[in-house]
Amino acid sequence: MTAPRVFFYVQHLLGIGHLARASRIASAMARDGCQVTVVTGGVPVNGFPAGDVTSVTLPAVVASSAGFSGLADQAGNAVGEEFLSARRDQLLDAFRAATPDIVIIEAFPFGRRQMRFELLPLLDAIASANPRPKLYTSVRDILQQQKKPGRDEETVALLRDRFDGVLVHGDPNFVRLEETFPLTAAISDKITYTGLVAPPLPPEPVEIFNIMVSAGGGAVGRDLIRASLEAAKRVATDRRWCLITGPNLPEPDFAALAKDAPGNVTVVRFRKDFPSLLRGAELSISQAGYNTVGDLLVTGCRSILVPFTAGGETEQSVRAERLEKLGLALALPEAGLTVELLADAVETALSRPKPSHAGIDLAGAERTSEIVRHAL
Repeated sequence: MTAPRVFFYVQHLLGIGHLARASRIASAMARDGCQVTVVTGGVPVNGFPAGDVTSVTLPAVVASSAGFSGLADQAGNAVGEEFLSARRDQLLDAFRAATPDIVIIEAFPFGRRQMRFELLPLLDAIASANPRPKLYTSVRDILQQQKKPGRDEETVALLRDRFDGVLVHGDPNFVRLEETFPLTAAISDKITYTGLVAPPLPPEPVEIFNIMVSAGGGAVGRDLIRASLEAAKRVATDRRWCLITGPNLPEPDFAALAKDAPGNVTVVRFRKDFPSLLRGAELSISQAGYNTVGDLLVTGCRSILVPFTAGGETEQSVRAERLEKLGLALALPEAGLTVELLADAVETALSRPKPSHAGIDLAGAERTSEIVRHAL
């Protein structure tokens, strides 16, 4: 049998969680003998996707606000029709050049409505291709809940008319799709759960920090980092803290944090060995993004989760609350987070035993590759 050709579209707009998850899945398919083309449309991130796939980079767009209400270029300028048309044409050219057996579109049509200008033409190109490739959407287990009337119905119509399947990257014993997508019954015949897309256990760390604080890849974690810095002056002062700000924190903010850090606190923008550092840490303080939680479950690190809720986001809150209910984390609110609240949580978390992942299926990347091969 010839190697299956997979065409994988992913667009990250604010953080890098979608890109990291898609890259992990793409690499698993490549290891399984697939020829994988990954098309990315956000700001390039070093190491994503990995070098074991063919990468196509579209002109970058980002969210023009934390609420994802519009698109902008890397300089923050609103993008016009000429820019978007050029992107669309480049995407369609890449699809035709790849001649895939399977197309995977990350998030859409559950999310990424801003990208309809290029994704609806892509769906048309897929439908008219001969032979027509299989088409799947790739979604995390917890979706952003829609408030606008008709959005969920529109999603179902597209899935029923255009898509062959829905790859839900989660464990139904942890959370089921219908908990955040009320019309799941209408597409139940298309759904396959893959397990969470988590990494393998990382190697032992080359450096030990007792408490790790991370704000993801976005620019929205400044308050969490600042509160953690102040907490480090009050509690666990005999422990080493590492504060990872993420690459998008403005330079003046980063410099101010570094200048104000006490001797037991190291402030950095990025640590490539972050999963290994979690393995050696006593406690993690972070948002509740999909990939960060995957790292926490694999390493068994205690965690305090402060879910991202700006712009009406609900996904991280659902995940944090579920983990807290299972005894796998402490959850604190983003709105109204205080140094006192965080400091108390640090002391509570450190007094508890390290958690286990409680049997949650973490082999989602490998299972996705199996599903792709079986589909052919």
